Amino acid sequence: MGSITRSPSGLRHTLRVGVILAGLLAATPPLCPPANAEMASGTDMGTDRDAFTPSTKTVPPGKFLSEGSYVYIDNRSGLPTNNIPEYVIRIGATEWLEWRLGVDYGVNAQGNVVTSVEVGEGRFDGKNLYEANLLYGLKANLTSQDGLLPESCLIMEAGTPTNGNLWGTVPVATFVGGWELPGPFRLDSSLRYSYSEWDTGWFSRWAPTVILRMPVTERWEVHAEWFETATQGLPVDTVRPFFSPGTHYLLTKNFEIGLRVGWGLNDTAAGFFSDAGFGWRY
Repeated sequence: MGSITRSPSGLRHTLRVGVILAGLLAATPPLCPPANAEMASGTDMGTDRDAFTPSTKTVPPGKFLSEGSYVYIDNRSGLPTNNIPEYVIRIGATEWLEWRLGVDYGVNAQGNVVTSVEVGEGRFDGKNLYEANLLYGLKANLTSQDGLLPESCLIMEAGTPTNGNLWGTVPVATFVGGWELPGPFRLDSSLRYSYSEWDTGWFSRWAPTVILRMPVTERWEVHAEWFETATQGLPVDTVRPFFSPGTHYLLTKNFEIGLRVGWGLNDTAAGFFSDAGFGWRY
């Protein structure tokens, strides 16, 4: 096997990612920290893998939240995509800040991003694309809900490949805002941006989302979600919208299982996906 080398531009890009993350930590104070860091209760543990739209909650200081899932994507052409374990451990650092570390392995990525994990756009030659990534970053509270002002947070992460054909570190920034509505409903929305590598160079990927959540019982919650990913800078850019219902159930107050499915809303998006996972707080 030939040796893999990183180009000078790739090294400079990796350094820029580190500077961005360090600068965010130093320059982003919480505007209203205590509320978002409260221990989630009832049907909501505050897991991020529960939907494409992350939770607005951070993990309280001294607590840990482990999340993982298995994702199956039925692509409209070629072989299906399988991602596992999509694992992230969230570590409460302060009342407004958490650290995040994770790993993932994927087979046959074709650009259908349906979870918080970024994947490749596939290859020109149609061969399977094997990807493994190390995830690291932070999540910071910004505001608490006050009238029309949403409860909000900012997630800054980077994914560094440990296996695959492309070796550039991918920075990802996500803003999340949400409102508790009259009755049992909660409305959340997010906007995610990533800067990813492909065979021909780097490109941008944008992902707006909106989700309506509703508890059914003290342990059971359901949701309906719309999200979309759109590339910018590829030879042929794509837009992939999805509709995705889902549910999660608390087996105990600190352990959650969940299932979400989804369908692509145009011919570019995958026809179907499923995502089964867990969350464990300790």
